Amino acid sequence: MEISPDFSGLGLILAVPLVGYVFAEGLVGKRTYDRMERDRDRDPAALVRMLRVWIAASWASAAAVMAIFAVSPGVAASDLGLWSPEDASITIGILAAVALCIPLVLFSLRWASRRGRPVQSAGTEMHPRTARERGWTAAMAVTAGICEEVVYRAFLIAAGVGVLGLDVKVAAGLALVLFILGHVYQGWWGMLSAAAVGYMLTYVYFSTGSLLAVVAVHTAINLIGLVIAPMVGARSNPGAVKAAS
Repeated sequence: MEISPDFSGLGLILAVPLVGYVFAEGLVGKRTYDRMERDRDRDPAALVRMLRVWIAASWASAAAVMAIFAVSPGVAASDLGLWSPEDASITIGILAAVALCIPLVLFSLRWASRRGRPVQSAGTEMHPRTARERGWTAAMAVTAGICEEVVYRAFLIAAGVGVLGLDVKVAAGLALVLFILGHVYQGWWGMLSAAAVGYMLTYVYFSTGSLLAVVAVHTAINLIGLVIAPMVGARSNPGAVKAAS
């Protein structure tokens, strides 16, 4: 993958608060997550309130990237993965693989639940307990799948190359580190999972040069981990959900 973005002066000015947000996101996310975790049992709206803040912040950051792109004529759409000159068959193949894998994952989750095996993941306090929470969690899953890729994969890699003069792979590595730190609220195990997922998403991005495939994979992972797996787990152990609510 080769990119050569040239950010305008105004684009660089707009990038300053966005980069500040990226560096602060992990700490802010942990603080809001810890507050939600502390308040959730006595405040039914705690999870939804946190998700609303996270969704708004995520879309604001993605909008900032689009604004930077709009005022930087030297940044091509392909520099941000918005259009790929690569062979489209690779992207189509990855999208098809995602579509085929989802039913297999669902079958595995259902198989595990029928045998009484708990379905667990990091950040379990984010698992929805009601239909309303499930809707907001699904919205967060889709939002993160889109906005995190726009910021961490598209923008940060392009900025590393175009502003810092880094090799594209070094820029991708730096972006991956920031992506991992953005998931500090999940604890060490969650950060290890974020590292593995982030590496895979970076590989997909480099293989296709397109954000479309990466967004599709990331969104599918989020929906399975945050919505589908907890739902299957709740059905296999309804007593635990009632006790927690």
